[in-house]
Amino acid sequence: MFRNYIPTVLLAAILALTAPLAQSLPRHEAVPGGVAVIEVPTNTRSVVFNHQKVMLVQEENKQFAIVGIPLSMQPGEQQLELNPAGTLNFLIEDKAYRTQHLTIPDDRKVNPYAQDMDRIRRERQEMDKAFLNFNPVPVKPVFLQPTPGPLSSSFGSRRVLNGQTRNPHSGLDIAAPTGTPIIAAADGVVTAMGDYFFNGNTVLIDHGQGLISMYCHMSEFSVRQG
Repeated sequence: MFRNYIPTVLLAAILALTAPLAQSLPRHEAVPGGVAVIEVPTNTRSVVFNHQKVMLVQEENKQFAIVGIPLSMQPGEQQLELNPAGTLNFLIEDKAYRTQHLTIPDDRKVNPYAQDMDRIRRERQEMDKAFLNFNPVPVKPVFLQPTPGPLSSSFGSRRVLNGQTRNPHSGLDIAAPTGTPIIAAADGVVTAMGDYFFNGNTVLIDHGQGLISMYCHMSEFSVRQG
């Protein structure tokens, strides 16, 4: 997950799954929930979008900003702030995602009880702290699929749960038997982990420059924070 995607998860990994291993740039798709790959001057030291620093990648003597676009962002012209000076405009185009109707047997996961809210807020704070970290180490945003299996639920689907509209699906589901090993999609550091109310057993890995991958709904995990 690029930290610009909050509260989106795993989109960076989704996009990189389609990229050849020989290249380090994800596919350019400047839409809500997508990634814009924008060339910036080679003397640019940092780039800010939507009040957050974004990843910079060197490729063939050029420099590119890898801009995560929130699912909630409206189409239209947007602006990058370049350091040491200047701005750069780019266009976000519209994209239609499919609507998915699901029946959840445990309605408490759709409509949490009052006593669940403290736990949900605490877990949200833990994850946000990890999402908001920006470690300025060089990164090549090419990911491996964390586990084999068919992609069973796509990113961005508009969710209707038990007849009630909820947030869009902000991950990519991979169907695999219980106990199937899961690998880190790329090198990184575990920055948050736990059994979370909505996500079950969850691990967040920081790959640098605001690129975070998130692994949810696992039967167990054996990593340690740090």
